[in-house]
Amino acid sequence: MKKTFAALLAFSFLASPATAHEVWVERDATGAARIYLGEPADPVPEAGDPEFSKLTAPRLIGADAAKPAALVRRANHIEAAVTGAGDVRLTDDNVFAPWEAEGGKWEGVIYYARAGRTETRSALDLEIVPAAANADSFTVHWLGKPLPGAKVTVINADRWQKSFTADGQGRVDVPVNGTGRYLLLISHEVEGARTLGGKEVAKTYHISTLTFVGP
Repeated sequence: MKKTFAALLAFSFLASPATAHEVWVERDATGAARIYLGEPADPVPEAGDPEFSKLTAPRLIGADAAKPAALVRRANHIEAAVTGAGDVRLTDDNVFAPWEAEGGKWEGVIYYARAGRTETRSALDLEIVPAAANADSFTVHWLGKPLPGAKVTVINADRWQKSFTADGQGRVDVPVNGTGRYLLLISHEVEGARTLGGKEVAKTYHISTLTFVGP
């Protein structure tokens, strides 16, 4: 039975369903972006993941604040009417409410997602960034700096998946051997008090995805 990287985290830390799910965004050429909540190693149910109703207002990064992209709720995803070329990024810290973990401490999750690998800059707190436009080498960035030793899970269009460890410069090479959509996943845990959903949490799971169409 296949498990996603985040699902393994949930098993290890006895956390809530929050860490067993990912948010990701898909885009074809310059069309609308499609935002999903679920488990990307499995087919998306036609009616959406059982937790899909909790995805309500993802925030697009870099969007015009005066004219935000219209969000339209579909059966199993949210459609964002983004325009023009370029990569699409978003973040959402309101999908799952904080939960009480083992030892009585509270934990929370923040999701980040990106579609496309044309831009070599980072704009999210946790982001997988291509070394060059359309490259198969990537660097994991945390707060704008490389994250050494990060574990990156790759899921291809056939839902084959494997995890890779970034080097000392946060860099990882991804095998892009066939056509179709690829999804890269990284999770980074941060200890320390912060407020999420109106609750002070002691640990935050940062979960970030990147999708692109290869080769």
